[in-house]
Amino acid sequence: MNFALILFSLTMATGVLWLVDYFVFRKKRVPGAKEPWWVEYGASFFPVILIVFFLRSFLVEPFKIPSGSMIPTLLVGDFILVNKFNYGIRLPVINKKIVAMNSPLRGDVVVFRYPVDTSLDYIKRIVGLPGDKVAYQNKRLTINGQPVAVKRIEDYFDRERLFYTPRHTEQLGEVAHDILIEDEAPAFVPHVMQFPGREKCIYNSDGFICDVPAGHYFAMGDNRDNSQDSRVWGFVPDENLVGKAFFIWFNFSDLKRIGFFK
Repeated sequence: MNFALILFSLTMATGVLWLVDYFVFRKKRVPGAKEPWWVEYGASFFPVILIVFFLRSFLVEPFKIPSGSMIPTLLVGDFILVNKFNYGIRLPVINKKIVAMNSPLRGDVVVFRYPVDTSLDYIKRIVGLPGDKVAYQNKRLTINGQPVAVKRIEDYFDRERLFYTPRHTEQLGEVAHDILIEDEAPAFVPHVMQFPGREKCIYNSDGFICDVPAGHYFAMGDNRDNSQDSRVWGFVPDENLVGKAFFIWFNFSDLKRIGFFK
């Protein structure tokens, strides 16, 4: 469901009703007379819908985390906010960038339109920037020939599966964040799709090595062995970016989850 298109249509429809009433019918109504139904249930909602449309399109947009691919950073059921203008101002619905601003940095958690099906929104962490050589061999991440620093910390306990998973702190640029790596899971990438730029990647029994093309990003989940990400379906085009995730505003199961995250 294209909620942005639905909200845009509602904004336009109620806006037309509001304009017609304001410039035509309101002047003809007897003072104190009851508003017609189409004004009461249509035009009167225009200011509210307009504000929601503006906030959602240009400032912040709420999302709900549907899967565990970003555990332990984000949990299933987290409601998050996404900064819509951090990577540039884009026209709503068509998502065309009209004002360039910042570019994603390594370590940013971003929401983007899934390259395979742009009607779906995905959330992952940016690992590789345009021009980077990203390698993940034997579950060790290397960027441009330099191993990314990792430090083993206490295991993560999954309350749903009642299972402990080895947890590490990974340093991507200026961002230190936790990742999960299951020792028993295979190092190779199964079920790789035929995606645009597939020729820029080499897959082997130890993992993969990819050259990130211009205007694209390489994204991975923090739950490394339980994430369908750029390793499987390819690079994220810049035009698919929705915004940078930065805040958990609610979780029905755990109110302590509320707050900023890295």
